[in-house]
Amino acid sequence: MIAIGSDHIGYQHKEDIKKYFDERNIKYKDFGSFSTERTDYPIIAKKVATSVSKKECDKGILICGTGVGMGIAANKVKGIRAVMCSEPYSSKLSRLHNDSNILTFGARVIGIELAKMIIDSWIDTPFEGGRHKKRVDLINNIENDHKLDL
Repeated sequence: MIAIGSDHIGYQHKEDIKKYFDERNIKYKDFGSFSTERTDYPIIAKKVATSVSKKECDKGILICGTGVGMGIAANKVKGIRAVMCSEPYSSKLSRLHNDSNILTFGARVIGIELAKMIIDSWIDTPFEGGRHKKRVDLINNIENDHKLDL
């Protein structure tokens, strides 16, 4: 299941993506916002990131004006590797090499059709593991305030 959330700027993209998920039979849980009324993106980012961190949802998608604020806020939650992507290649490699678990993007930056391509690339790409697992483990060590095993 994918956790999805947006602020008021990303609301319409979120609604369009939910319809797209329905067409693809992808299960999701909507964490808001639920209108175009002004909202504070860190609140939504925390809800989605916490759901992913607690493994209530497998992955998350967050949408604001640029994707930057949502990504910064989501990455404050332990266990989250949020990435902001504006094209499919980066979203694919973020999964393949970094095991990203939250995707962010900006509704003011990309159109909905490009957003769908980015999402498809991200959802359909598994983590490669191997040499990349060591690097993800190093990131986790930083997060856990442990020494880096170099």
